[in-house]
Amino acid sequence: MKAICWMGTGKVEVQAVDDPKIINPSDAILRVTRTAICGSDLHLYDGYIPTMESGDILGHEFMGIVEEVGSEVKNLKKGDRVVVPFTIACGSCLFCKKDLWSLCDNTNPNARVCEQFYGYSGSALFGYSHIYGGFAGGQAQYVRVPFADVGPIKIESGIDDEKVLFLSDIYPTGYQGAENANIQPGDNVAVWGAGPVGLFAAASAYMLGAEKVFVIDRFPERLELARNYCGATTIDYSDGKSIVEALRDLTGGVGPDGCIDAVGMEAHGTDVTALYDKVEQGLMLETDRPTVLRQIFQAARKGGNVSIPGVYGGALNKLNFGAAFGKGLNLKMGQTNMHKYLKPLLEKVEAGQIDPSFLISHRIGIQDVPEMYKVWRDKKDRVTKIVIDPWRETGIDRLHVA
Repeated sequence: MKAICWMGTGKVEVQAVDDPKIINPSDAILRVTRTAICGSDLHLYDGYIPTMESGDILGHEFMGIVEEVGSEVKNLKKGDRVVVPFTIACGSCLFCKKDLWSLCDNTNPNARVCEQFYGYSGSALFGYSHIYGGFAGGQAQYVRVPFADVGPIKIESGIDDEKVLFLSDIYPTGYQGAENANIQPGDNVAVWGAGPVGLFAAASAYMLGAEKVFVIDRFPERLELARNYCGATTIDYSDGKSIVEALRDLTGGVGPDGCIDAVGMEAHGTDVTALYDKVEQGLMLETDRPTVLRQIFQAARKGGNVSIPGVYGGALNKLNFGAAFGKGLNLKMGQTNMHKYLKPLLEKVEAGQIDPSFLISHRIGIQDVPEMYKVWRDKKDRVTKIVIDPWRETGIDRLHVA
């Protein structure tokens, strides 16, 4: 089969690799019909996540048709159409039973490696380094799905792939990001980042009762989606004006009730601290750039809620944690507990409450993926989301691109 393989920092290739096989009786083999490039994949592409190995198959947003099931798989059969969550959970450990699926105790075979970095291990992830299990990802024509009775959700309606594909990660991640902000009716909510997760967080904030949502970014195409589809008030930080002051003005001097960091470790900025972060990260004196968190700790109202769906990998410098303490901020963060959200969010899609395909800007074939990783990283061609047909050789369809 053909698959997208990580070959080193800034380098991915289409390679012919062996088809996956059933290893454990709880496995299934999926013929991938659609997959996508996620913002989190750029952390791998840019070399910020450790334990990647040359030849690792990328991708954690995918769906497809069941081709084969192991002897212990009872919920799925050949021919079922499913979306697979990016987190791999066992369904029976303490954390799964508490609906903390991303903290599963039993699925990461490299838990000891993760424990060296973080003290404890969370669940395994598809296509996301050996610290998270080393499982092959779904930017491929076929993929092995462990614990197949637990993760995949069947799509039994005729709804288009592109409307449900993002249940694999970014739609539930944005929704959990909004939910973790503890939004109450009438709240003002600020979202940093109008990438896919930020846009879904903004849309979800309104679903959860927010009165006003403010979205901060610098790319016109993303800000347009935030305004036109999500109904948000947008702030373009590229003009160098203070985000903290802008949010204070927009909230009557109080500050946002909820703040959502949908950016994470590779945040950009226009001030001297942003330059400091790039230098420190380049010298490996810090692993992550906390520009957004610095702004959030200053901007949030006293007693406000801070949600962090953006991925962080390690150490942050020059973060004014005293501001968070002094203001009594409530922080909630972590990988998405995907399995908790799949069914209720699928119901919202099927009921027409949201069409997640709104953010797709490019549809591509598998041979186009290496080129489009660079486009995605550099935010060229008005890119907002790239969807891959792994059975299509080549051809880039641009949607809403001027």
